[in-house]
Amino acid sequence: MAVVEDGRRELVNLIYSQEALHRGFGGVVPEVAARAHLEKLPALVTEALDRAGVAPEQLERVGVTRGPGLVGCLLIGVGMARGLGAGWKKPVVGVNHLWGHIYAALLSDPGLEPPLLALVVSGAHSDLVWMPAHGQFQVLGRTRDDAAGEAFDKAARMLGLGYPGGPALERLAAAGEARRRPLPRPSLPGLEYSFSGLKTALLYRLRDLGPEVTEQDRADLAAAFQESVVESLLEKLARALEQRPAERVVVCGGVAANGRLRARAAEVVEAAGARLTVPPLVLCTDNAAMIAAAAHHAPQAALEVDPNLGW
Repeated sequence: MAVVEDGRRELVNLIYSQEALHRGFGGVVPEVAARAHLEKLPALVTEALDRAGVAPEQLERVGVTRGPGLVGCLLIGVGMARGLGAGWKKPVVGVNHLWGHIYAALLSDPGLEPPLLALVVSGAHSDLVWMPAHGQFQVLGRTRDDAAGEAFDKAARMLGLGYPGGPALERLAAAGEARRRPLPRPSLPGLEYSFSGLKTALLYRLRDLGPEVTEQDRADLAAAFQESVVESLLEKLARALEQRPAERVVVCGGVAANGRLRARAAEVVEAAGARLTVPPLVLCTDNAAMIAAAAHHAPQAALEVDPNLGW
């Protein structure tokens, strides 16, 4: 739950993490996630308003994620938003989750304005998006199979790491050297991505090493996997900048919390003569402030609940 002013200033941004609830399962369990939403949302609404010092009548509208995502969680969130909207007599704006990730950049860079090019990388999405104006999005390229975040999580599981896998793999990669155990860099024609083959390459490399695999081997493979994902993402970003020159570039989504991606993105975008905005870590992962920002700038969005909703 969050309270945002003018779509650019974060007053309160509360996050109840479910990480501990799902850690024992090695991933998110939809039923457990939906129940936690139902239990925690009412208290978060009250706390958000109290911390912001805002009364419901001062609000302009209620923004809520309408998809894509887990349908049970979406239904609970939308039901809560509709109830609040009816009780407070405020309009309810359904926001595409992926829009929200781009609008997270406006909270950290209030002067940011479209047109801009965005690389949206999360657990379920790896999309290159042209945003000519607020609420307008054109997908230039996306993954054909696994998203970058999903690939990180599955690679972490192969390497015997915990949940969530992305941060664990990044920590292990810091102790490794990618050149010692290089992995292929996936590349498709145009601006599309694919990471399933890279996962298979890691699986075979671990199989070939067998029981003699050392902790250093695992660290080197983690570093190599991370490097292949990062360079694949940024190779297509650089190509997109050649085809669609932009002065402003945004890299966002949960995977944008990866330190190697942030560092290399800065180099690639600077080389193209553009300016990069990457939200701070707390705004890279899912949060309500980014949804509020998107609801402010694109209030015409329709309220629909569709877990497979595209742009």
